[in-house]
Amino acid sequence: MAGHLPLDGVTVIDFGQIYNGPYATFLMAMAGARVIKVEPKNGENMRRRGAVGGAMVPFAMLNSNKEFVTLNLKSDEGRALALRMIERADVVLENFAPGVMDRLGLGPERLMEMNPRLVYAAGTGFGWSGPYRDYPAMDLTVQAMSGIMATTGYPDRPPVKAGPAVADFFGGVHLYGAVVTALFDRERTGKGRFVEVSMFDSVYASLSSALGLHFGSGGGAMPRTGNRHSGMAESPYNVYEASDGFIALICVSETHWKSLLKAMGREDLDEDPRLGSLKSRVENIDFVDETISAWTRQFTRAELDERLKAHRVPCAKVRDLGEVVSDPHMHERGMLRHVSHPLLGDLVLPASPMRYDGEAIEELRPSKELGADNASVYKGWLGLSDDDFAALERSEAI
Repeated sequence: MAGHLPLDGVTVIDFGQIYNGPYATFLMAMAGARVIKVEPKNGENMRRRGAVGGAMVPFAMLNSNKEFVTLNLKSDEGRALALRMIERADVVLENFAPGVMDRLGLGPERLMEMNPRLVYAAGTGFGWSGPYRDYPAMDLTVQAMSGIMATTGYPDRPPVKAGPAVADFFGGVHLYGAVVTALFDRERTGKGRFVEVSMFDSVYASLSSALGLHFGSGGGAMPRTGNRHSGMAESPYNVYEASDGFIALICVSETHWKSLLKAMGREDLDEDPRLGSLKSRVENIDFVDETISAWTRQFTRAELDERLKAHRVPCAKVRDLGEVVSDPHMHERGMLRHVSHPLLGDLVLPASPMRYDGEAIEELRPSKELGADNASVYKGWLGLSDDDFAALERSEAI
């Protein structure tokens, strides 16, 4: 039993905004780090979306278990206060455009000279180097440039974005990994370092199946395959219609294929030369899908799910978000929590997907109002006097 969470004792100054940076620091907070979220006077951009119905829910999802302070980094007093915090911190994380923190006098070179043990982490769209460095970057634009949109959708229709903000969150997960790796190295060397993660770089490996099709066809294959395997290397692999919705089904081995035939009561198809091997099934993929669809349409999702799982065929009901939010598996594991949020009411919020042996999953402490922890951080942690604190408020440095 470890008796503590892995990042206990680590202090993170979080300048993150929207999804990318805040998710990385949320994972740190759930691993035991003290995360102090620094926001400008009117709050980070995600708070502004609160004017649109439900748009503050993502802020609540990504900012549990943090402390909240305001700081005007464009004022001399605000920057001086930031330096006092960073001098005592282990990690600084931001996902501004490259160069923003340098222009504020808070770039990595200056901060690591002041605090040699500091890990300075930067999340960006395209990285701190390269010809795309200064391109405006959002999840949508990165999806477009990275090939995600080109490989998503149907071949006879326009490309579409992936539903989730995959570029933002792939970047955030890699940024978390870069920080923790640098902290591990600091334990051996005593020195921090600058780490940066590009959303654009982070998604490339996820295109592996589509890239296999691209190279295997000499670049001639249409990259959008709908719900079929993006490398066109598996069959069956699709979403099939049920009487009350859809079910996803895949066979990745001959055992799965034979088990599917048993579930369908169609062992006779095992003698069909069009279906005798994976290669022949891929070559006759339309026939495979038509045959399976004719069978699945006769049953409900639940009936198909029960029958296919009984035969150990990989499958899943295609569920709507209401079903996912109420998922009993994630609730039992503690991944999803019912939370009475002080600003947003009753919500279902996520914990971290990571588990640490011997430790209970951290309780969720809901996100708070803008600047809710100004006094406890600036007076309690940094030791400012009441007069100094009041002066900073009057000057609007905080």
